[in-house]
Amino acid sequence: MQQPVQLEMYYSMTCPNCKILDRMLNDVLPEYGDKIKLKKILISSPSGYIKSLKLGIHSVPTLVLDGKIIFRQVPEKSALIQTLNQTLQN
Repeated sequence: MQQPVQLEMYYSMTCPNCKILDRMLNDVLPEYGDKIKLKKILISSPSGYIKSLKLGIHSVPTLVLDGKIIFRQVPEKSALIQTLNQTLQN
């Protein structure tokens, strides 16, 4: 069994688009079972702030897949699904 893909969502408590992306992920990710592991990172927390600086994240929401930024905004649902499918095929 292969390791799950690490998906990180960088967010803030006051970001309305973060709530939209969170709902979209809750809708899409169950279809992938344990193939994708979601970790939500609050950018105002000390560790979240440091991680976001290291990755060059200046806006939220931002999605990071296996250490690479894939979206710096709320993507179209189809684009999110396509990107996840492509990553799992590789």
